Amino acid sequence: MANNMNNLATLIKRLEAATSRLEDMVPQFPESSVTNGVSSTDKGPSSGGGAQQPERTLASPPPAAAPLPASIDDFDALINGEVTTFVAMSEQIGGLLAEQSAALLRAFAAQRKFLIVTTKARKPDIQSPSYREILKELQEMMGSVNDIRETNRGSSLFNHLSAVSEGVSVLGWITVEPKPADYVTEILGSTQFYGNRVIKEYKEKDRAHVEWAQAFYQIFKSLSAYVKQHYPSGVTWNKDGIDAVDALKEVQSGQTSAKPSISSPSAGPGAPPPPPLPNFDNAPPPPPMPSGGASKGGASDMGAVFDQISQGESVTSHLRKVDPSSQTHKNPSLRTTSAVPSAPSRSSSQTSNRGKSPLPGKKPKPESMRTKKPARKDLDGNKWIVENFDHPSEVIELTASITQSILISRCAKTTIRVHGKGNAITLDNCTAVSLVVDSLVSSVDVIKSPKFEMQVLGSLPTIMLDQVDGAAVYLSRDSLGTEVFTSLCTGINIVVPGRTDDDDFVEKPLPEQMKSVIRNGQLVSEIVEHAG
Repeated sequence: MANNMNNLATLIKRLEAATSRLEDMVPQFPESSVTNGVSSTDKGPSSGGGAQQPERTLASPPPAAAPLPASIDDFDALINGEVTTFVAMSEQIGGLLAEQSAALLRAFAAQRKFLIVTTKARKPDIQSPSYREILKELQEMMGSVNDIRETNRGSSLFNHLSAVSEGVSVLGWITVEPKPADYVTEILGSTQFYGNRVIKEYKEKDRAHVEWAQAFYQIFKSLSAYVKQHYPSGVTWNKDGIDAVDALKEVQSGQTSAKPSISSPSAGPGAPPPPPLPNFDNAPPPPPMPSGGASKGGASDMGAVFDQISQGESVTSHLRKVDPSSQTHKNPSLRTTSAVPSAPSRSSSQTSNRGKSPLPGKKPKPESMRTKKPARKDLDGNKWIVENFDHPSEVIELTASITQSILISRCAKTTIRVHGKGNAITLDNCTAVSLVVDSLVSSVDVIKSPKFEMQVLGSLPTIMLDQVDGAAVYLSRDSLGTEVFTSLCTGINIVVPGRTDDDDFVEKPLPEQMKSVIRNGQLVSEIVEHAG
């Protein structure tokens, strides 16, 4: 028995010694000479003069994903900067603006995907199904922005919704050649028609809405600079690239231009594939704005923004749901008014369903008691501001370009001369103002301005008069196609040239009295004519 125990102890010691020697030998094997657990030192020498058997090595990891082009990086900076700032400000105002701005963000994301496709694919024919396929998502996102405006025409924020709806068409610059930056500038001009209405309405009530409009304008300015830098003559394509539809599928699936390496079955599993590209199909609400304004440093951390954008359909989960009784498309009777009925009061006793009576509005001070502000004629960005002129001794002259709008307010007994072809003119709360313009792209909007006179030397598409008492509008031969819209106006005369240049101008008054009758169940309105 003692001999057996001695033999067992001796055997254990020998095994421990052998294990120790093996552990000391393992680190000495070169990594390149190990294949399937067999060392090259354990292989016998090759037979005389014979070629050595090639060694099987581990497969190298796949190359890293190719970096994005500078044009895409700068576009990401635009989304993370100006667009995200605008979305955050829309979120602060809330309601329909938050929903529409989220749709605008998705439209920018769809354009980003299109630009990535152009870096991978050769240019397809613009009439081909391939070209329509890669533009399909962008067109759908742009349409969703416009649908929000069309389905909420009775909203108190209709001018806000219209400004964004008009402005989203700027994303069509990718189809414009050879100067897409000029197209961006033109769309800014049409957007300012509604944006300036927002500024005029809220500049003395809520500065948040004014800053919202200015933040929207900033998107156009930054986009114009981006297009001039990267696509001055139009979108460029990869002439040696793949088919456009294949490139779109590759972008949608998250693949990159780097191809994964193929290893032998015995080489073991390869490295994991590169991460997919961010998905913008459903954008969540933007992060809250910091107290000091938008952070400039956020542009470097695009990954965090894209992770939030790709969370899913939770983008509208935080929005207030509109009760069916307040939806205008389900209740046609609500369309007759611009306001939705207020909800009943939710008192704890629930003893009455009546809401509180509105407080009487604060009466404005008489004109004689108001403090007169200094006269001003300044160019603020793309907007001329002319205000507080009272019987100046000289004509107020300014030169406007196609991208500039003009706001005239609180002027009296003033003559204003506008040279060049401007975008739009708004005249508000003025008295006895005479306006002479060359040509305009959009319209002249006159509000609460009695004794108004205007002469058009060139062409003008539209004139809108609201609560104007006494006005004379002189049209040139080039502007005889001008449309005139009036509301609560009296004493409006349109003066047109005679048949020949030698004939005198002819004065044509606009009707003020209307007659309405029921005919065959329909309400018919006619102009009242006075005979004799």
